[in-house]
Amino acid sequence: MSSIPSKSPFLTLRWYTFFIYGTMVIFTSFFQLYLQDIGMSQSEIGALMAIGPFVSLFANPFWGYLGDRMQNVRFVLLTMMIGTLVLVQIVFNVENYTLIYIVMTCFFFFQTPMFAQSSTLILNYIDGTPYKFGGFRLYGSLGWALTAVVAGPVIDQLGVPRIGIVFTALLLVAILLMLVLPPQERLSGGAAPINWKTLKQIGSNLYFIGFIILGVLVAIPNMMNSTFLSLYVIELGGSKSMVGWAVFASSIFEAVLFLLFDRFLRKKVSFMIGWLAIVSLLFTFRWLLMAEAVSPMQVIFIQLLHAVTFGGYFYVGTQLTMMFVPNAFRSTGQALYTMTWSGVSGVIAGFLGGWLFQNFGSEQMYLAGVALSLVGSIGFALMWLNVRRTGYQLPDEEE
Repeated sequence: MSSIPSKSPFLTLRWYTFFIYGTMVIFTSFFQLYLQDIGMSQSEIGALMAIGPFVSLFANPFWGYLGDRMQNVRFVLLTMMIGTLVLVQIVFNVENYTLIYIVMTCFFFFQTPMFAQSSTLILNYIDGTPYKFGGFRLYGSLGWALTAVVAGPVIDQLGVPRIGIVFTALLLVAILLMLVLPPQERLSGGAAPINWKTLKQIGSNLYFIGFIILGVLVAIPNMMNSTFLSLYVIELGGSKSMVGWAVFASSIFEAVLFLLFDRFLRKKVSFMIGWLAIVSLLFTFRWLLMAEAVSPMQVIFIQLLHAVTFGGYFYVGTQLTMMFVPNAFRSTGQALYTMTWSGVSGVIAGFLGGWLFQNFGSEQMYLAGVALSLVGSIGFALMWLNVRRTGYQLPDEEE
């Protein structure tokens, strides 16, 4: 275990988490409006945003390996933030579509692993202390929600082309807070190496493979909604401020749900799979409501379901991965879970969602999400029935 630094970093760490999440919500929720403003179609926007999840499939392992090798996540994060800061200045000053795609590919290489590495940073600092991760993640959710609400009217006043100024200002604050953090002591030990034998052993668990495949089906419409929500709100006659409120509604209760799960969730495989079946069904209901929405205010209220659906799925999915995968390979298992949930699903969602939105309209895009989530819910229900009938042994117990 690492010792607590002499100068307590925890307040600074909380505010860093607040501002890094606040910075990223500007890009995630408002950048699509900038792309539409410079003349990109929905399918072109979807294709560009799909680059991010695709690049993350390579960027996450690279930066993760570099952080483990150097035993200095703080330095790695500073490098990523400075790279992001430089590239975002170029993104908002090029108008050639080809150049935008090239620069954005480089931008995503630095930006997409930032949340994962920030989580690693927090876990390293609180290791051996009474502090819990959920308390720091709460600041992230607040940063995401409150920044979205404030940024909406600010962008309305400044104009969509100046989104980059807001992004840059917030990122500079996050960089300064990172510089204030004291250095961490090097950690001893490490995870088991990732190789084909590791992947084969993980892949031999058919429940885990089924969980990953069904998770992709459920995640695709969630990623489509994340990518095209701002365009949908504007299409329904909403303002930039309403985009901010829609994002606020989606995230304000997320951390509260995580804290409740920390305390009350039953750590039993059958219970968790049953919960995923229910959450996937709630996703189905959520996308049906989105398809039928006729005003921005309806979308804002529907977004309140995000805490239960996304929050409920991602938290339980993380816990299930730990139970499906042997102890020595849990880091690899979590990486596979995250890469398929946000990476593979994000690539499919960008292209599929953009094509559906442009050629058939937003309603059909959300109805496609209804079908995918329903299939996922049925799949998890069948898995739950099988586990209830045959039982399930944890991998370590089998060994």
